[in-house]
Amino acid sequence: MVSEHRPTLPNRQTLFSEAFKQFIATDWAPYDTATPNALPGAIAAASHREQLSARYPGERLIVPAGGLKIRNNDCDYRFRPHSAFTWLTGLGADREPDAVLVMEPAPGGHQATLYFHPRVPRTDEEFYADSRYGEMWVGQRESLAEMAALAQLATADITDLEPALQLMASTTPTRILREANRELADKLDAWRGRAEQADADFVVALSELRLIKDAFEVEQLRQACRATAVGFEAVVRELPRAIANGRGERWVEGIFGLHARHQGNAVGYDTIAASGDHANTLHWIRNDGDLREGELLLLDAGVELDSLFTADVTRTLPVSGRFTQAQRKVYDAVLAAQSAGMAAAMPGAKFSDVHQAAITVIAQHLAQWGLLSINAAESLDPETGGQYRRWMVHGTSHHLGLDVHDCAQARRENYRDGVLKPGMVITVEPGIYFKSTDLLVPEELRGIGVRIEDDILITDTGNEILSDQLPRKADEVESWMAGLLGS
Repeated sequence: MVSEHRPTLPNRQTLFSEAFKQFIATDWAPYDTATPNALPGAIAAASHREQLSARYPGERLIVPAGGLKIRNNDCDYRFRPHSAFTWLTGLGADREPDAVLVMEPAPGGHQATLYFHPRVPRTDEEFYADSRYGEMWVGQRESLAEMAALAQLATADITDLEPALQLMASTTPTRILREANRELADKLDAWRGRAEQADADFVVALSELRLIKDAFEVEQLRQACRATAVGFEAVVRELPRAIANGRGERWVEGIFGLHARHQGNAVGYDTIAASGDHANTLHWIRNDGDLREGELLLLDAGVELDSLFTADVTRTLPVSGRFTQAQRKVYDAVLAAQSAGMAAAMPGAKFSDVHQAAITVIAQHLAQWGLLSINAAESLDPETGGQYRRWMVHGTSHHLGLDVHDCAQARRENYRDGVLKPGMVITVEPGIYFKSTDLLVPEELRGIGVRIEDDILITDTGNEILSDQLPRKADEVESWMAGLLGS
C-alpha cells in the first residue's frame, strides 16, 4: 500500500510567515559528504535479486516496500517494509515507506533501481512542515547518492516512478507484488490494459525463493536467537517484581519488549506472556493477568533484528522457580515430543514428518494417562482419528526468517508436503494444553498449559538448534532460573 492519506486537522495548524520561511532556511551546517557504508544485508540482497532475475527473464519486476498506515488521526503506526522488499534490497528497520524496487529487463538479467523519497533542500517547505518526510519531524533522510551507497543499488526519485512505468507498461511483460501497493498495481493494470494473473504467481515465487537461507540469513537468525535469550533471562530476573506488582503478564511483556528494542528493531510478533490457564489460549496476547506462585508462565517471544530477521522461542517456566509434580509430568511429555520432532528434522525428510513425530509422542502420553477413549494409533488416524487434537490443536513447525511465519505464500507441495533441505530454518514447538474447564482431564492437571519451542537449521547431516542458549530439560530450567533469581 502507499501511505494512507492523513486527515487535515485545522484546529492544530499554525501558518508559517514569509519571514519564518526565509529564516528557517539559513545557517545550517552542510550535510556530511562522506559516502556511507553499505548496509549489512546489501550484498546478500544482490544475490537474492539474481535468483529472482533468473526466474523471470525478460520481465519487469516491481516490488514495493509498502506505505505508512494511520494509527489514529494524524499519527502513523511504526513502519515496517514488506519482507520481500527487504529480502531484495537489504533495507530493514523502518526503511523505506513508499519506496519501490523496479527490476528492468536488461542484457544478461535485470537492472535494479530503487525509487524512493529522498531528502529535500532545507529551503523546501517539506523540511520543516511535513510531519511524514520533513527532516525536522522524522530526522535526516538520505540523498539519492547516500541511499545508493547504503543499498548498493541505482536510485531514483519516487516522482519519476509512474512516468517510467507508464512509458513501457503495454509492451513489457510486468509483474508486481500487489499486496504491497494495491494503488500502484491498479494503475499498472490500467496502463497495460489488463490485470495479470501472473501477479499471483509472483507473490508465491517471492515466498518460495526464501525457503532456503544463505549464510547471511542464517547468521542473522543466530543473532536474533542470542538476543532473544537475553530477553528471556531478563524476564526471569524480573519475576519477583512481576508477581508483586500485579498484572504480571504485562510486566513480562514490557521487560522483553525493552530488550527487543534495545538489541534489535522490535519484537518479531506480539509477545505471548500467558500465566496459569491463559497458557491454554494459544494466541494469548492480551497479557493482562497476574503471575502467581505455583503456576506456570508460557512465554512465546522473539527479537526481530534491524535486518528484520526474527527469532521465535517459547519456554514454559515455573513462576516460583520449581515445577510441581503435575507440571513436570506434562512438561516432560512435551519435551519428549519436541525431541522426537527434532530427531525427525533431517535433510530429505518431509516437513510434515516433524509434526508426525511430535504428535505421535503426544498421543502416546495422552493414552497412557487415560485421556483417550481409543489407543494412540487410532487417535492418529487422519481419516477417523484426531482426538489427541483436543489437547494439541496446532501444527508443530513453520518456516522462520524475515517473517515469524516465513514463506507463507509458498505452495503446499513446497511447504507442508515439501522436503526439508539444508539451509531451511524451521521451528519445533509441540504443546499440551489442559484448560481449567476441561472435565475429561484429571483435576490436578487442569489449567496446565505447556509449549516448548526452538528454532533449528537443517544442515547437510541433521540439524542445528539456533536457540540452544536457553535450557529445555526441567532440571536445567530450574537450575538456570535459580541462578538468575539468586535462590
